[in-house]
Amino acid sequence: MGEERVKLAKSNEDVQRFMKNVLKDARALEKMLEDDWFETDVIRIGAEQELCLIDEHGKAMPNAMEVMDALGDGNYTTEIAKFNIEINLDPLEFKDNCLSQMEENLQNEVAYVREKVQELGGDILLTGILPSIRKSDVAIENLTPLPRYKALCDAIDNMRGKEYEIRIQGMDELLMKFDTPLLEGCNTGYQIHLQIKPDEFVSKYNIAQAIAAPVLASAVNSPILLGKRLWAETRIALFHQSVDTRGVGDHLRDSLPRVTFGSDWLRGSILDIYKEDISRYRVLLSSNVEENVDELLKNGIPPKLMALNVHNGTVYRWNRPCYGIGGGKPHLRIENRVLPSGPTVVDEIANTAFWLGLMNGMEDAYSDITKVLDFDNARLNFFAASKMGLDTKFIWTDDRKVTARDLIKEELLPIARAGLEKVNILESDINTYLGVIEDRVESAQTGSYWVVKSYGKLIKENNREQTLSTITGAMAKNQQKGEPVHKWGLARIEDIAFWRPSSLLVEEFMTTDLFTARKDDLIEFASNLLDWRRIRYIPIEDDQKHLVGLVSMRMVLREYSKAVNEDGEYKSHAIEDIMINNPITIHPEASIIEAMEIMQDQQIGCLPVVKNSRLVGIITEDNFLNISRRLIKALANENKNKKED
Repeated sequence: MGEERVKLAKSNEDVQRFMKNVLKDARALEKMLEDDWFETDVIRIGAEQELCLIDEHGKAMPNAMEVMDALGDGNYTTEIAKFNIEINLDPLEFKDNCLSQMEENLQNEVAYVREKVQELGGDILLTGILPSIRKSDVAIENLTPLPRYKALCDAIDNMRGKEYEIRIQGMDELLMKFDTPLLEGCNTGYQIHLQIKPDEFVSKYNIAQAIAAPVLASAVNSPILLGKRLWAETRIALFHQSVDTRGVGDHLRDSLPRVTFGSDWLRGSILDIYKEDISRYRVLLSSNVEENVDELLKNGIPPKLMALNVHNGTVYRWNRPCYGIGGGKPHLRIENRVLPSGPTVVDEIANTAFWLGLMNGMEDAYSDITKVLDFDNARLNFFAASKMGLDTKFIWTDDRKVTARDLIKEELLPIARAGLEKVNILESDINTYLGVIEDRVESAQTGSYWVVKSYGKLIKENNREQTLSTITGAMAKNQQKGEPVHKWGLARIEDIAFWRPSSLLVEEFMTTDLFTARKDDLIEFASNLLDWRRIRYIPIEDDQKHLVGLVSMRMVLREYSKAVNEDGEYKSHAIEDIMINNPITIHPEASIIEAMEIMQDQQIGCLPVVKNSRLVGIITEDNFLNISRRLIKALANENKNKKED
């Protein structure tokens, strides 16, 4: 949806005018298919590389507009969030050394972008979801300031409402509400484009659907979102939920979400996908269409089909049909949107080789994949792979149950090799890139596996913020070395750049695993809760989760001491009799400096963290003690390294 001239369809007249143009474009595409307008004598491949911008602390850096200015003219574009940009590679013919040439081109582009970002004090990262991403990073202030992104967010808000609930269950659980669809900006992907002949489009598209699951299983690289370990490829779940425009009633009607794997195998032609999307999905955006498609067709000039492409850009199929024009000739493509960015360029080109080889070889292994694999199983496999990666067990052809690793090693890699050989890809390239897939599957170390294992090791001795920053730092170092992910050692605390806690936000170090009470609970309950959980403060909430008070260990001891001094017999009282009413609070997006100053100035040992009147965390002296301990250790390690140098 990169068309700059898109806008929000604000009125019925806007929608009707735009839909009229969409329908004209669909009829034009139908005529072009009937009259054989499309390029068939050459097959090209291409790719889009999305990446994250990070600052010196490994956090999201919302400087995309400055980076774009520094990059100048070239194959670069913005994304919806100000901490992401995209590189568009020039297409290559699908033959000979195209894979190694694509790697060289991408390595050069990534190096150039990294150089320019480093000049601005940051760096770049290839990853499905930035491990250190914070909730404050996806605030509407970080929406890229271009009209098309504002129009898209407004359109989704108009259909869905302004409150977004995200619920994803994995090793941990994420349940949060957001007030903007910008959460989708956490996702960064690597999209592969393959040009398709019109008469092969149906079979190739069905192959793309069938192989999406095993290809994704071998490439998962986004297991953590907002500090929670979720799916092996959390991008899939997040994208489905963050731009879902359905209401509750729509779910009962079995309507498809706007992010979709599809509803069935393709039977007729590419036109059937466009027709289904026009039928199912309301217009989100419109465009000032300037071309007369009927006149262009009459004069033998291929139209851009701008209206159809804009609508297609607001329906997010994991395998997206594409229409384009190159060298004055129209062509059809399949855009594989399944894969995450990273972990390295080499890994991405290996994923490219695997997918392209399967796209070109599956038809020889299975003359019609739809006759041996149920579509429902293909879709089930896709979401299973998103959750479990290489640990997935697939329902494959003829209802065979097979593990992802066995399927890839024993069946799919040989098919991919044959598919690449069929178009005379260099044998050395085939060996190199499919060898990366084979070694990754054999070791079971995908990007997601590496992140989760590194997290499990680091979190035992460090807090969540430092653990995630360390993983981000190690990822950046490994990417610059260039070795594929299956060769990476687990992240170590030494991989983090010098740790500067002065840059922390409250949301990064506050305690979120809270034990709370109600004001009408007994003081004895508070006393036991303090003892059992070894805590010194209890936030007091009402039934709507609003913070109304605070109780400390000192208050409870003082109450018991008073009873002993009076008559030795304690009479039960409610917590509200001793609690602090309306305690001093802080916002989660405030800085650590602000929190320290408030606690010092007010002489308090606990600072509840509140957003929209609801309790989201607390800060106590223990949080600052842990930060001090880690800082002292970091300084000691730095001094040790200096002496060794």
